[in-house]
Amino acid sequence: MKRCPWVDESKPDYVAYHDLEWGVPVYDDQKIFEFLVLESAQAGLSWYTILKKRANYRDAFAEFDPKRVATFTDDDVERLMNNPGIVRNRRKIEAAINNARCFLAVQEAFGTFADYIWSFVEDGPKTSALRELSDYPATTPESDRLAKDMKKRGFKFLGSTTLYAHMQATGMVNDHSLDCFRRAELLADQPED
Repeated sequence: MKRCPWVDESKPDYVAYHDLEWGVPVYDDQKIFEFLVLESAQAGLSWYTILKKRANYRDAFAEFDPKRVATFTDDDVERLMNNPGIVRNRRKIEAAINNARCFLAVQEAFGTFADYIWSFVEDGPKTSALRELSDYPATTPESDRLAKDMKKRGFKFLGSTTLYAHMQATGMVNDHSLDCFRRAELLADQPED
């Protein structure tokens, strides 16, 4: 089976992430929040580093419940700074808590966070035509607009590059390469206009 050129097939957990999760459209707010926390933690690191720590993040960040994370205090920041199972970067930890509060504000304004974030791709996945690793963009006009709007809403550690990775992970864009078996599967799952 042919997969995207970025997949290290020597890592079974990475292959499983690609085959089962990456690029699948996500409309569940708690799952979207999970990816935002993980993507912001990943800034400057490899996604595989964060993927290996995902279960630890789930435990540390209240099962990625934004309502619970929004209530975290300075004591929680210290607790997280002492947790060897996550990336112990104070600014990233504080950003996750701040972002939970911003996330709730967006939910309040838009009904769901999904309604808000999916509006940046006209409410349905965009499909790319990528072949080589060098074809993958770091940002797009959509991720630029999303980053600018989220920054205006107070979000931190979520620039255009990080948000484009989020868009790829949560299926807002189908960036599976033209020869990847998942591309066609995901296109087949898309509703007709």
